[in-house]
Amino acid sequence: MNTAALTVKQLNLYVRSLIEGDPRLAGVLVQGEISNFKNHYSSGHFYFTLKDSYASVRCVMFRTFASAVRFSPEDGMQVIIRGKVSLYEKDGQYQLYAEEIYPCGAGESALLFEQIKAKLESEGLFDAARKKPLPAFPEKIAVVTSDTGAAVQDIINILSRRWKLSEIILCPVSVQGENAVREMLTALDRIYSIRGVDLIIIGRGGGSAEDLQAFNSEELARKVAGSPVPVISAVGHETDFTICDFAADMRAPTPSAAAELAVPDCKDIVLILEKYRRFLSQSLSSKYSVCKAKLDKNTNSFVIKNPREFLINRRYIELDRLYDRLKNTACGSVENMKTKFSSAAAKLETLSPLKVLSRGYAAVEKDGGRISSVKDVSAGQEISVRLYDGVIKSNIIEISKEKNNG
Repeated sequence: MNTAALTVKQLNLYVRSLIEGDPRLAGVLVQGEISNFKNHYSSGHFYFTLKDSYASVRCVMFRTFASAVRFSPEDGMQVIIRGKVSLYEKDGQYQLYAEEIYPCGAGESALLFEQIKAKLESEGLFDAARKKPLPAFPEKIAVVTSDTGAAVQDIINILSRRWKLSEIILCPVSVQGENAVREMLTALDRIYSIRGVDLIIIGRGGGSAEDLQAFNSEELARKVAGSPVPVISAVGHETDFTICDFAADMRAPTPSAAAELAVPDCKDIVLILEKYRRFLSQSLSSKYSVCKAKLDKNTNSFVIKNPREFLINRRYIELDRLYDRLKNTACGSVENMKTKFSSAAAKLETLSPLKVLSRGYAAVEKDGGRISSVKDVSAGQEISVRLYDGVIKSNIIEISKEKNNG
């Protein structure tokens, strides 16, 4: 033989590639009974065997998928596994790698539920941003439910008791069975065409998982999500969840709770209104007292009671103020002039010729003109000598010049 021998690992890897290359084994559903179940808490992985009366297969479920399982698997439990088949080359045994696990009976429905939920969630149909707020005081409320169950009576009774101002539009439909989805879709279309509807309640009372299947319809979920007005979904009991709950703007745990969420309690509103009434009454009373006190003060004032005297006194006061201003201004001006005059008189006295004459000097004049040099006179002429206290008339006898004047 010229063909080279394979190692055991190569053989197992080859077989593994054949198994993983088969698309029929990439997403297989397998039903059986769990045995030898082990939960490795340290790693989070599940290891178990799935068997029936004739065969068994080893299974592993890694932590990523195991963390999403909503129940606790146990030995002897009938389940449906969705996963892929592969071979673990180390020991040469093929095994089922589980990705989803559901209790048998509810398994197919649960799988369908998760598939629809994941699909619509990926489209953003459940995003909180698209949820519409409930109206504070709805005037028209449409109720989509069975007209024979206890749920409709609970809703009507609670709505009527809490808020009598709301008009209730009852749209009776089947809530389970093959016609339920179609009837609910038709009812919603009819409600969407009615003018003035503020809120829609859709739901039913409790029941088994099979009884609630109509509310897991993808078509119904899209119809609810596309509602032009807010929708409250109230299906089953508090622990029940349906696709309709996720698509609605608000989920109520029960139909009775939906009615309580839909409308305010008139008793609470009365208490709030009474609180505001007292507040407004106190505010108005306080404002009235303040304004009345101001009015009384103004009414009793001197101005209102004696307007003529007030105006005359006001004029007198104004005249007194103007007189004081004029007097102060005039006195200031006179004092200023007196100061200037005294300063000028002092300066004039300093420069006065009489002041000079009083110190023993004399002024010589001839024919009314002042003589300042001997050149201006000659012997025999008459001159006037002005002294401090009078004038002397005299004749010039002789003229002599100072030597230093040439």
